[in-house]
Amino acid sequence: MKNPEKKKAAAEAPEQGAGLGDYSANPRIALDVPTECGGQRLDQILARLLAQHSRSRLQGWIRAGRVAVGGTPVLEPRQRLWAGDTIELAEAPDERAESSTPEDIPLQVVYADESLLVIDKPAGLVVHPGSGNWSGTLLNALLHHFADLDRLPRAGIVHRLDKDTSGLMVVARTLAAQTDLVRQLQAHSVRRHYQAVARGLVESSGTVDAPIGRHPTQRTRMAVVSTGKAARTHYRVLERFLDCTLIECALESGRTHQIRVHMTTAGHPLVGDPVYGGGVSRLPAGPRFARQALHASRLALLHPQTGEAMLWRSALPADMAELIESLRRQAAATRSGPAFADEDEADGDGWDDDAWEDEPDLLGADADLEEDDEPPMPH
Repeated sequence: MKNPEKKKAAAEAPEQGAGLGDYSANPRIALDVPTECGGQRLDQILARLLAQHSRSRLQGWIRAGRVAVGGTPVLEPRQRLWAGDTIELAEAPDERAESSTPEDIPLQVVYADESLLVIDKPAGLVVHPGSGNWSGTLLNALLHHFADLDRLPRAGIVHRLDKDTSGLMVVARTLAAQTDLVRQLQAHSVRRHYQAVARGLVESSGTVDAPIGRHPTQRTRMAVVSTGKAARTHYRVLERFLDCTLIECALESGRTHQIRVHMTTAGHPLVGDPVYGGGVSRLPAGPRFARQALHASRLALLHPQTGEAMLWRSALPADMAELIESLRRQAAATRSGPAFADEDEADGDGWDDDAWEDEPDLLGADADLEEDDEPPMPH
């Protein structure tokens, strides 16, 4: 049993007689601690009784004074409770998207059902409102096209792509689906593949396993730093041109700018990337391109309601397709043609093609159209 003085101190932290904060307009939930949960932590009990919420969300509500036990506010998630204790929770609408304004922004919806949406995001669209981008975002568009998403935190968004990265994103339509998808992302069971054009001739496929965190002096950039969070990116060669390479990347984690940082670390920054790779002077500058040449081309996950394995693909957007075709023409004019990765190299790169081939047929998209901190951030 934990020190009872610590328990008492946590309970007495708010002003005496303050009771639960003034959340009278918020949904309120009353729960009794079941016998089998006696002696467990408050956050553990809430996570078990309210499985539609993540534990991190519940911990935030506890620390914000939105949880009371026996009428007394408790600010310590680790406080132990006992069978028969009464918990009162005031949910937090300030975490919801209802303060954001719906905007009539076109969306390409690849798939939709009662639990989730899959969106093919165009380059140039910011995912979530933030500094300098308080409107015109994917969140604003979602609220216009799917008004019921105003009930969910971040309008159901569970991961992000950079403004100038295009491709597939999943969005939850229910709180239960949102919690399940976040947990899948945290467990690295959501599979995300990207296509990118890297500067220089990538000699072989490989893996970059290096922690990513904020750059020590340039705080708007990310970098490989010893104090960063674990990150792993697999890449393989699809096609080589004169001075750059078409690659496919698969993520095992979802760190901010992960592919961009890792490929720069590997000596092959992405074509068009305005932030990374400026110091790699040994490489040709590569072709002019208005953004980082990065597209989220494949997405696979387990359906949060049915458990069914699902897979979607996205064709390269017009600007990247035109870039690659231009690179092929240049290569053809200089040699016999573009250099595709040979079969021996592809077979020996450790890439798990069977994992994708075992997935069900393409869902919710035209089969002729043929690729992020916690919560996962952009790439």
